[in-house]
Amino acid sequence: MSYPIDMKNIKIWTEEMGEYKLLDSGNKEKLEEIGGIKIVRNEPRAWWEPELSKEKWKTESFLKKGEGLEAVIDIGLEGIKAKIRYKKTSKHIGIFPEQFPQWQWIFKKITDTKLQTPNRVVNVLNLFGYTGMASLVATKANAKVTHVDASKPSVDWARENQKLSKMEKAPIRWVVDDVVKFIKKEKNRGIKYDCIIMDPPSYGKGPKGEVWKIEKELPNLLLACREILSDQPLFIIFNMYSTELSSISVANLLSEITKDLGGTIESGELALKTTNSNRLLPMSIFALWN
Repeated sequence: MSYPIDMKNIKIWTEEMGEYKLLDSGNKEKLEEIGGIKIVRNEPRAWWEPELSKEKWKTESFLKKGEGLEAVIDIGLEGIKAKIRYKKTSKHIGIFPEQFPQWQWIFKKITDTKLQTPNRVVNVLNLFGYTGMASLVATKANAKVTHVDASKPSVDWARENQKLSKMEKAPIRWVVDDVVKFIKKEKNRGIKYDCIIMDPPSYGKGPKGEVWKIEKELPNLLLACREILSDQPLFIIFNMYSTELSSISVANLLSEITKDLGGTIESGELALKTTNSNRLLPMSIFALWN
């Protein structure tokens, strides 16, 4: 039996990001330090016992769950800044630090391409773009970026991060729309992209109440993305949280839609490395065609 992906390309991607640290995890919680302030968030993936003592989880700079946090941090890549917001009910803080090594990869890939072909315009499509970190990174690499998210507050937050990063004049096209509907519009307009980044939710609703379930929508989403790839595509990156699918499942789907393009498929997990420890906290699966 032959496999569509090289087993050697299944990997764990992890690296510390700028002013963010994972200090410890366990008992379904994680202890984080953001811009020097410590917070505790629920983390259903942390089944084990914490490595640090209870006293280490309670320090003078500890921010209790009932308190709020708003801060601006440097992610440690090309001067890009991110606004962080945290409240007692927060599931997310406005950034996914585990994606940092991917952002580094995106920056290098586009930069290397521009060095080899300086006059080439690299068009990047960031789907389910959230607060815009991947969009800002790709723009810093001199790509032309279209950022799409069904949530207007998320796009507004992304534009705020653009200003904080002093990138107001950067060529980013901000779009609030249902992703699948947007792709169909782009196809009808004949617009193509060299790079596609997507981070779909497992469940959600579009701006007009459209219901999204990843298990049902994923194959059609990837097929639709294939139809708007350029003649010289560079990469497709797919991240996914809170789903029963494995990275190999997504890699197999990516392999199907890119089988006529050559290249390689990588898949695996995005994880956070604990500061001063070898323990990894798994956060997301990913698949990448390059």
